[in-house]
Amino acid sequence: MLADFGYIALVLAFLVAAYAIGAAWYGNRTNNPQLVQSARNAVILTLPLTLLANLSMIGLLLGDDFSVQYVWRVSSIETPTVLKVTALWGGQAGSLLFWNLTLAAFTATAMARNWGAHKHLVAYALMVAAITQVFFLGISAFIENPFVRFDITPADGNGLNPLLRHPGMIIHPPTLYLGFVGFTIPYAFAMAALISGKLDDAWLHITRRWTLVAWLFLSLGLILGGRWAYDVLGWGGYWDWDPVENASLMPWLAGTAFLHSTMIQEKRNMFKVWNMFLIILTFSLIILGTFIVRTGIISSVHSFAQSDIGPYFFGFMGFIFIFSTYWLIARRHELATPNQIESYFSREAAFLYNNFLFMAILAIVFLFTFFPIISELFTGERGFVGPPVYEQALAPLFALLLLLMGVAPLTMWFRTSPERIGMTLRWPALAAAVVVVALVLFGVRGWGPLLGVWIVSLAAILTVLEFWKGTRARMNRGENVWTAYTSLLARNRRRYGGYWIHMGVIVMAFGIIGVEAYQQQTQIRLDRGETVTVGPYEMQFDSLSRFAGPDDLIITEAAVSVWKDGNFVGQLFPRSEFYVRTEQPMTIPDARSTFTEDFYVLLINWEPTSVDQATFRIYLNPLINWVWAGGFIFVLGTMVAAWPDRRDEKVLVAEPRRPVAVPGD
Repeated sequence: MLADFGYIALVLAFLVAAYAIGAAWYGNRTNNPQLVQSARNAVILTLPLTLLANLSMIGLLLGDDFSVQYVWRVSSIETPTVLKVTALWGGQAGSLLFWNLTLAAFTATAMARNWGAHKHLVAYALMVAAITQVFFLGISAFIENPFVRFDITPADGNGLNPLLRHPGMIIHPPTLYLGFVGFTIPYAFAMAALISGKLDDAWLHITRRWTLVAWLFLSLGLILGGRWAYDVLGWGGYWDWDPVENASLMPWLAGTAFLHSTMIQEKRNMFKVWNMFLIILTFSLIILGTFIVRTGIISSVHSFAQSDIGPYFFGFMGFIFIFSTYWLIARRHELATPNQIESYFSREAAFLYNNFLFMAILAIVFLFTFFPIISELFTGERGFVGPPVYEQALAPLFALLLLLMGVAPLTMWFRTSPERIGMTLRWPALAAAVVVVALVLFGVRGWGPLLGVWIVSLAAILTVLEFWKGTRARMNRGENVWTAYTSLLARNRRRYGGYWIHMGVIVMAFGIIGVEAYQQQTQIRLDRGETVTVGPYEMQFDSLSRFAGPDDLIITEAAVSVWKDGNFVGQLFPRSEFYVRTEQPMTIPDARSTFTEDFYVLLINWEPTSVDQATFRIYLNPLINWVWAGGFIFVLGTMVAAWPDRRDEKVLVAEPRRPVAVPGD
């Protein structure tokens, strides 16, 4: 009964969304506001309907109704209650069901607002958003139906994939989905602007905060995914340039370029065509990324099993491409503006360089991700691009991006004197060099990583100086340092929230350089009582034990003692888990974490007939926790930048009559 109820709600949501497309289009064409309002109500109605469908599935999971194929596939009687709920997104059909809920939540919330003067955009935005809903609801209802039943009910379920039992998987998929579906709103309003011919900045102002929120969730999803990989996949790292990882990174790169570029349109009425292209590209990459994850077209540890939805996704991608390209080309002349970049040394040019770097990184990631398919088309064999190739190709581009991140705030609108930038950079560059020299004196080697440290240190110093200059200006009015800083942040959240985002990236960059350039690792077989040394650490194998865990779990756990510089620092308990029902093993690391490093231990193998021997893989990961700390700062900065501000944030820069070069400027 509950399965039938959920399926009916899902089909009704599909029909309601389909109605919204026709009502929005015809209502706008016939100038019938009542019909457009009806379409708006229909889009809002998809939220309670998809919520009912999702609650029905959760009820089936909690009730152990194994007559439903999806429940049998992702749950079991002994699965903990929390994991039964999160099993909603533990498989293909259920995750698509949850995807529809998040899409409906974003769309309904956006369309429920009173848009006032922007009603001319809402009808077309409704239509575009509803088209997206119809596609995903149709996939759920008719292709990957999560409510399909068995003819004979099994006694127990298969159980949740061990990779998905980590606490991070409670948060990671929802945040990633919210990031993906959130970009539907700016895309829908961008297309509405193109279709309606209302090509001023209105659609940007409407969607700026929606874009920031979507970008925040997508960023958080990437960070949490890295933490999950570090804790669960057992290879000592957080990013492996896996196709599914790249499928989330590519729209993030395009979305980040879009967020930066929109500032130029708002300030200087430039880059209109470019901004339309970037939001179309971001949304297209979201559909492409979903296609990669859900079809298994490229082998990945993260992807769902191969299914029949591939051709439908391919068709929808083709539709999005043709639909978006047609309107962009049709309006290209109306999007043109007389304003142009007047100097290679200006704020506008700096943003353009920033976008070129993001696009170059995106192009390389795209090419390497799809290289297996490309090579198969031309050679008949699937090639492979490993992490070292990614890192060699992308490291210089990321270094330039970080350098530009620090230098761009020094530029001015219209024109900046190169001499002025050089004078401003002189002392921060010297201070960054002092940091590098200090590291060399402490024994740090490698010109590549040290150059990276210099760039990141320079960006950090320049960013701190931006905070200090603004705070000092307010202190000159008589405010104390704390009041001056908080007032500065409150009065210009977008700018200084952006600087905090940059600071988060900088802290993460320090961590990435540390772990990528200076990681130490070894794999060794030890007898009980034997020791191994990695860097300043010494580890002794103490014991091995086996015992039954919850559900159908058998745990093999090692106990090891750890010393650093001769001082005992504690015991670690790396373990191996074996899920009997699915015959799936898991290797769970344990680590001693400090501000400066992780001593990270994996139990790789042991003798089944003995507890006196075991094989360990050990990693010493310098500054790894700076990656997570930087991610936290990054998220806080985004929240500051996205926080509502009562004042009108649109500040136009007046055109100069004739820029005049002033000596010494």
